[in-house]
Amino acid sequence: MATGDWSKKTSDAPVELRRQWRADRALRPPMRSPGRPAPSRAVQRQFWRLIATGITSAEAALAVGVSVPVGSRWYRHAGGMSPISLAEPIGRYLSFEEREEIAILHAQAKGVREIAREIGRDPGAVSRELRRNAATRAGKLEYRATVAQWKAQQSAKRPKAAKLLENT
Repeated sequence: MATGDWSKKTSDAPVELRRQWRADRALRPPMRSPGRPAPSRAVQRQFWRLIATGITSAEAALAVGVSVPVGSRWYRHAGGMSPISLAEPIGRYLSFEEREEIAILHAQAKGVREIAREIGRDPGAVSRELRRNAATRAGKLEYRATVAQWKAQQSAKRPKAAKLLENT
């Protein structure tokens, strides 16, 4: 078989697929990489509780499992005062542990109501969590707790622009 014949037979379909892929991709906004997930609020709360007891930022960072430069940066950027409330959340939002439990049970092909019963949440909350944070991988929807937690932390960041400023 001549080289030209081979390239003609094998390149027709992939070129079409690549063209379609580029067209689909042009309509979507660029996806940002989540990168390494930030330490959870629970870790930061524990860090600031230890600072309140009087230990150094380096000791507090090591105690909660983050690097010394990260602990020093938290301390420096906050001016030595806790930027977050040290009180535990009252349960309105899903915790990372609950998201991990949802991911495990969902991977075991458990139903939404069964997952909700196991973690003690409303089935609607579990359903919304799975719908909002499921990503398509290899043609099937997959839920990942770390990505869901990252998205929740990104959307909870303050200050936010007022709605009227965004949409006149």
